[in-house]
Amino acid sequence: MARIPAATRENVPQDQVAEFDQMVQNLGGVPPYGPGSVMIHVPKAHQAATALNNYLRNESSLPDAALELAMLLAAREYDCQHIWNAHAGAARAAGVQDGVVDAIRDGQELPALSDLERTVINYAREFFNDRKVGRGAFQDALEQFGKQGLIELTLVIGNYSFLAFVINAFDPDLPSNRTEPLLPG
Repeated sequence: MARIPAATRENVPQDQVAEFDQMVQNLGGVPPYGPGSVMIHVPKAHQAATALNNYLRNESSLPDAALELAMLLAAREYDCQHIWNAHAGAARAAGVQDGVVDAIRDGQELPALSDLERTVINYAREFFNDRKVGRGAFQDALEQFGKQGLIELTLVIGNYSFLAFVINAFDPDLPSNRTEPLLPG
């Protein structure tokens, strides 16, 4: 059960009602779940976060498999059920091997990886484990994705870590039509 009620015109900051109205019109309503259901309570912050997210998802130079895998790694790192549910199927559809998705979900040993999978996983895991990325993982990612792609990969991992923080703090409901198994506790 979500920790705060759905946003309304009456319960958002009054100096942000115009932004709220615009977002509700563009979205077709108040988001019922996920990070948008929380962030819309502060419409200007929601707009800024959405702009970055839209760039990363729609204009990034990264292949979809790298994007979706980075999102899954952040979801798993923070045990974020919503991000996992929203992106596990998309990662599979983008070409991330089923065995890789399942092993990340279950905390199991990874199967043989493609170069792309290995690069993204090593880069993200090194950051999550060490809070920095060593020369080898950095260089591999730079060679795989180029400077722009490496910056974008870093932003995707950071952005989905931020979204996981928002989701996990406010505990919004999962959509009822989820298709992926929940992350194990």
